[in-house]
Amino acid sequence: MSASPLVFSDQDLQDCNTLGLPARAAVAVLDDESSIPALCAALAASAGTAAAAPLFVLGGGSNLVMAARPRHRILRVALRGIRLWDETPGHWVVEAAAGESWHGFVDHCLTQGWPGLENLALIPGTVGAAPVQNIGAYGLELDQRLHSVVAWDLRAGRVRELHPRECGFAYRDSMFKRDGAGRWLIVRVRFMLPKDWTPRLDYPDLRDHPGLGGGRGASGLAGPGHRTAAGPTPRQIFDAVCDIRRRKLPDPAVLGNAGSFFKNPVVDAGQAAVLQQRFPDLRGYPQADGRVKLAAGWLIEQAGWKGRRLGPVGMHRTQALVLVNHGGAQAADVQALARAVRADVQERFGVDLEQEPVLLD
Repeated sequence: MSASPLVFSDQDLQDCNTLGLPARAAVAVLDDESSIPALCAALAASAGTAAAAPLFVLGGGSNLVMAARPRHRILRVALRGIRLWDETPGHWVVEAAAGESWHGFVDHCLTQGWPGLENLALIPGTVGAAPVQNIGAYGLELDQRLHSVVAWDLRAGRVRELHPRECGFAYRDSMFKRDGAGRWLIVRVRFMLPKDWTPRLDYPDLRDHPGLGGGRGASGLAGPGHRTAAGPTPRQIFDAVCDIRRRKLPDPAVLGNAGSFFKNPVVDAGQAAVLQQRFPDLRGYPQADGRVKLAAGWLIEQAGWKGRRLGPVGMHRTQALVLVNHGGAQAADVQALARAVRADVQERFGVDLEQEPVLLD
């Protein structure tokens, strides 16, 4: 039996973006991979015509600034399923469908005894969106645990298995993001999770969390239950990360937001040294290439934007890196505030901030 063709219909998308911006667009839901070849054929047939609207693949809408009437057609990915895809002497290779909740997937892995993603707990969005953004938190980035991404190249009309070196990963970036909306449709993501697990406690907030006993002296596994002789278990790290994020970040269901709105800027070592001499409290994280990553939230707070509003939007009162919708905001309001914050940080520190959420106009 052939799959039913995808049907796009006009739908309200305000509940499909965590900033809570009002939006409507032509939307179809993908819950069966067998529908994709027909989608590729339809895209090829309409390419170059006046009626061809670009396609945007939507996950959880947690990294998005959505215009009221985007010119794109929206494909919502609702593919489901998690399985142990392979096992090696050193790793479990776990596969998840693109429509799975990211946080739910991390929780499921720990329940099954597959540690390694606990530092990325409570990040909103879907599994399929995670490689696009190369999500990261508390000393771990997704590409460090990735086995491969199974994705359709919608322009070429074929499916590919892409390994990390082919994905063009960088800080909060990937080939999937740079190639533009509508080319790549991620359907499954596979992760290599280590059997010889060691806790990652690089960040002070995590290392000093009371639920982890300070984390000092942590060692690796001491048995099949992933208990450590002198340090926390994966589940304890998961719980600590959730606690930290809930205390620091507003719940989008209560106060619309897209999480961290700006990337932490990466500057050359010389510029970082000058800034840290002028501003001793500025935190910097040395990078492998010799550059230094600066704390964007600190820069924004020092520029006077913590808790400050511009119309219906503002930077959060306890976390200056988070732009929030106090109610009634549109995409234009969000972008106006973003420009104002960037201008003030540039004027005070000579540092350019880059917006993290994608603008869908």
